[in-house]
Order: sequence, then C-alpha cells, then structure tokens
Amino acid sequence: MTRQGRAKEKPPFEPGLIPAPGEFLVWRDGQHFDHWQDLPCTLCGQPTPMRSHSGEPAHKACAEDWITANPVEARLGRFASDLAPKPKGQGDHA
Repeated sequence: MTRQGRAKEKPPFEPGLIPAPGEFLVWRDGQHFDHWQDLPCTLCGQPTPMRSHSGEPAHKACAEDWITANPVEARLGRFASDLAPKPKGQGDHA
C-alpha cells in the first residue's frame, strides 16, 4: 500500500519545563497555533486555535490556571513550556 493519499500526521513536539503554579507557560513555537480550525478548549469549552505539545486544544491562560489549580497532577506534564532554544555560537565544550 502506498503512502499517497494519507493525511500526514504531525508528531507531537517535545515539551520543555513545566512552570511552577502561578507562572506563565512559554508557547512561542508555531505548532501551538492551528491556522485552520478552532476547537473547544478541553478546559473551558470555548473555541481556541491553541494546542498543547500533545495537540490538545487549550487556551494558554486556561492551561496556566489548570497548572495552578492542579500542581501535583501538573508535574505529569499535561501542559509544558517550549524547549529553551540553544544559544547560537556556543558549543557544549569548555
């Protein structure tokens, strides 16, 4: 069977750190924004183009509120910040 005709499924992208309760998520990667479709936020039910690292529809503010309200469960990584970009021009040698 050929791969033609199949919709390409984007793999989830790697999450970074989970912010402490009350701190902000850093969602700068364009993969957090769905340019084609708003879906109901899994937390408040209102439409959103935003997506978590796993593709779950969620407003960034709702995810931050959820982390604050569920600090123990938040450690499991449902919502996380983007990976910090590597500094340019710096290798990993001394």
